[in-house]
Amino acid sequence: MDDSDVTGLLHDWRHGNEAALNALTPLIYDELRKLAGAYMRRERTDHTLQPTALIHEAYVRLVNRQTPAFNSRTHFFGIAARLMRQVLVDFARTRQAQKRGDGDKTPLDEALAIAPQPTAALLDLDAALERLAAVNARQARVLELRYFGGLSRGEVAEALDISLARVKRDLSEAEAWLRRELASS
Repeated sequence: MDDSDVTGLLHDWRHGNEAALNALTPLIYDELRKLAGAYMRRERTDHTLQPTALIHEAYVRLVNRQTPAFNSRTHFFGIAARLMRQVLVDFARTRQAQKRGDGDKTPLDEALAIAPQPTAALLDLDAALERLAAVNARQARVLELRYFGGLSRGEVAEALDISLARVKRDLSEAEAWLRRELASS
């Protein structure tokens, strides 16, 4: 996928060209599917939500918003990653409410592992990320793009318009903060 093609179509869509959205969809679908697959690998093995449904729900949320100002392909996928996380968190909250969950806390290492992730752990991690965002929004965003969005450090730097060194420092500090936060919960 050519980044300039995607960025151009995103720009055209933002300026009201609905045909650009139709042209954009096939260009981004495979990458959205990979992103959704990465999210779903972190979920429990018996999860009823499939990657395709996750893509579609995030896509609906994306196109039903006011047309966002995407700066680049990387920025678009960062927002898509956040929406997928929101879909999974909403799904987990609904499931938790139905089951009246056990309230167990999970350390960051387990919460970020590729292994299946219990509903309570996802909710704990989401709550911790929200608390981190209140303390340092950029660090929370860096962590979210890196671990949930699957972006490389360089792509995170590009998406947030910060240096690679700043991304590395933010990741290190955010991970340490989250570990302390999850351990004390």
